Amino acid sequence: MTVYSPTELEATWIKKWDADQLYQVPDLPPADRPPYYCLEMFPYPSGNLHVGHVRNYTIGDCMARFKRMKGFAVLHPFGFDAFGLPAENAAIKHQVMPQEWTQRNMDTMVHQLKRLGIGYAWNRQIATCDPTYYRHNQWLFLQLYRLGLVERRLGWVNWDTVDQTVLANEQVIDGRGWRSNALVEKRQIAQWVFKITDYAEELLAGLDHLPHWPERVKTMQRNWIGKRVGTTVRFTHSQTERSIDVFTTRPDTLFGVSAVVLSPDHDAIDDLLTANPEAPLRLEAIAAIRRDMID
Repeated sequence: MTVYSPTELEATWIKKWDADQLYQVPDLPPADRPPYYCLEMFPYPSGNLHVGHVRNYTIGDCMARFKRMKGFAVLHPFGFDAFGLPAENAAIKHQVMPQEWTQRNMDTMVHQLKRLGIGYAWNRQIATCDPTYYRHNQWLFLQLYRLGLVERRLGWVNWDTVDQTVLANEQVIDGRGWRSNALVEKRQIAQWVFKITDYAEELLAGLDHLPHWPERVKTMQRNWIGKRVGTTVRFTHSQTERSIDVFTTRPDTLFGVSAVVLSPDHDAIDDLLTANPEAPLRLEAIAAIRRDMID
C-alpha cells in the first residue's frame, strides 16, 4: 500500500480483532496471569461521541494495553448509562421513541469506538436501560427498604425548569442548568434518602485498615463522613410552641446562648415569621435569599 487509507486498512483489522475475540477474557483468568479490571465512566447515549469521550476512553485504553503488555489478564468492559433523562429529552427533541433513539445512539457509539481501535470486551457490554440490568437495582432497593435503610423525606433541590429534573450543585452554572441553560429554581420535593449514616462508624474504622491509601484521600473520606460528637438541644419558640433541634459540640456553653440562627430553607422559617408582626417584609426577604441560594 503506497497511500495510507485508514477507512480501508483499519476496517480490515477491526473485523479480524472481532473474529479473534482479541480482547475477551474468560470468567476465571488463567492461573499464570494476574487479573486486572479496567473500567471508565459510561457515557449517556444521547448523541454521537465527541472529542471529550475520545480523551477519556483513550486514557483507559492506554492503561489496559499497558497492563496486557505486562502480562495481566485484563477485563476491559464497556456500557451505557442509558436509564436517565438526557436520553429521554434527546428523543423528545428528535420526535422518536426513547428506546429507538437510545439504541440507535448506542450502536453508533460502539461503531465509533471500534473505529478508534479501543480494546473493549464487547461481549460484556451492558446498558442500564436493559431490564436484565435494572431489575437488580430494583431488587437491591427493595432489600434496603425492607431493612429500614431507605425512607421518603422532603428536601430542597435544584430544579431545572426545562429538563424538568433535579440537578446536583455541580450541574448549576451561574444559576442555570448545565444542559438546558434554563434558570434553576429552588424547590422542596419528596425524595428517597438512603440512611448511609447508619454505617458511619464502620466506614471510619475501616479507613484505619487501608495502609496503601494516601493519607490525603483518607482525610477527605473522614471529612465527607463528617462525624461530630456532641448533643442535640431542643429550643421552643414561645409564640408558636414550635420546637427547633440544634446540634452542638459544646453543650457546656448553652447557658451563654443568646440567639438561634436558622438557614433560609429550614422548615420552621415560614411558621416563625408568620407569627411575627414584621413577617410580610421578612417573608419577601427570605424568598429573595432562597432565590439567591441557587447562585
